[in-house]
Amino acid sequence: MACTSARGLASLAAVLSVALFGCSRDATPPAGAGANTTTAATEPAAASPAAATPAANSPAAKPAEAAPAPVAAAAGSAAELEVGKPAPDFSAKAHDGTNLHLAALKGKSVVVYFYPKDETPGCTKEACSFRDAWVQLGKKNVVLIGISADDEASHKKFAEHHKLPFLLVSDPDGSIAKSFGVPFKGFTARQTFVIGADGNVKKIYRTVDVTKHAQEIQQDLG
Repeated sequence: MACTSARGLASLAAVLSVALFGCSRDATPPAGAGANTTTAATEPAAASPAAATPAANSPAAKPAEAAPAPVAAAAGSAAELEVGKPAPDFSAKAHDGTNLHLAALKGKSVVVYFYPKDETPGCTKEACSFRDAWVQLGKKNVVLIGISADDEASHKKFAEHHKLPFLLVSDPDGSIAKSFGVPFKGFTARQTFVIGADGNVKKIYRTVDVTKHAQEIQQDLG
């Protein structure tokens, strides 16, 4: 009876041991399984083809827009004024009361010079150089016209002060200057136009050196 009970207890213990330790061993993952799981969890997922391709409406998918083409100057504008073309016509009253009409001067050489302002250093030097060359210019039957935004009274004082023998015209709104393509922003840019006896532009000075300009004009007139 005692032996039977002992063997029975031993059998029961063996059954319980298998049950308990067998479940523990089955629950342990196979060798290496844990490492693969960790690696899989930490490696970044490969980008899908859809993610690599920008959406059709995204900025990256759209080609850069071409810069707009420059606008050409309007036909017949002052920007197209060039040598060999007719000079823009204008009418004005000079500082001494002379009524000028450029078209009526055809048959004579005309020099129209635009300058910023009376009694400023550069403008005074330019005007006085024309004055000093006046005898030679007069022999060529030249009409010399100086134009700025100064009013008639200012021109009269300027001419009297420096004994200027040529004509000065007031262009307060810059309309005459603009017709020749000369920049005007309250003051007129310094530029000169030599017009032949046929009324066509013979020479254009978009840049003027006042120290030698009168001599240049004499050479242009021959």
